[in-house]
Amino acid sequence: MSAVHVSLNVRDLSKSVEFYRALLGEPQKLKADYAKFVGREPEIHLALQPGLTLPSGGSLVHLGIRVDSVEDVRRWRADLKERGIVSDEEKREACCYALQDKFWLTDPDGNRWEVYAVLEDLEDVSREARTACCAP
Repeated sequence: MSAVHVSLNVRDLSKSVEFYRALLGEPQKLKADYAKFVGREPEIHLALQPGLTLPSGGSLVHLGIRVDSVEDVRRWRADLKERGIVSDEEKREACCYALQDKFWLTDPDGNRWEVYAVLEDLEDVSREARTACCAP
């Protein structure tokens, strides 16, 4: 079995834990200076560490959770709204060489997450569609 592990530097651990608790459930580990979430659907291992800073212009663009269908996108959005997480408008767009239904949300440190379903792969899209869809 394989799983994705992501580790993020955060400014305020408690605010970030609150956000990711609503997104992924209870943390598997929670210490004064560390939190680790292990999501089951999708499976993701997310570690949060406060106090560390990255040089401006870091390499992280955004994070994403791919779901199976448009219905799953809508269900995720409704569930997150019930848990107090506000998301950007759901939309259908050509992005990253695929037609997708998606919505965006932002954690307390400004990390952008997309929850999306791929409707179809695209062979060619404009340069603007390749870059603008993932930009904040």
